[in-house]
Amino acid sequence: MQKKEFINHWSNLPTNSSILPSPVPYKHTGSTYDEDGIRITGSPEFIDSVLFHLKTMLAYESNTTRLQVVHKESIDRETQTPLNSYNCYIQVHERGNQAKQINSAFNVYGR
Repeated sequence: MQKKEFINHWSNLPTNSSILPSPVPYKHTGSTYDEDGIRITGSPEFIDSVLFHLKTMLAYESNTTRLQVVHKESIDRETQTPLNSYNCYIQVHERGNQAKQINSAFNVYGR
């Protein structure tokens, strides 16, 4: 998609629509690169400002799904020195049947 087409698509999206990720299947093996996920990079302030707008994703930390999160400082691959920049990755993963049953039985997440 070209930039102009993308901007048009983006601007025509409905406001206040839900974020609807497909959970990574339970016991998935290999890369999750082709699965739904969010990657945010930059300063802690920028990452936090984006996370603020993604708070509805917290509902996926539930009896049936869990949030897979990584938040760490970026490291230069060649020198292994910190870059004073951060990366944050978020994916929704399906819980296994045993975890689903226990979480539901004890109402772990109150949902």
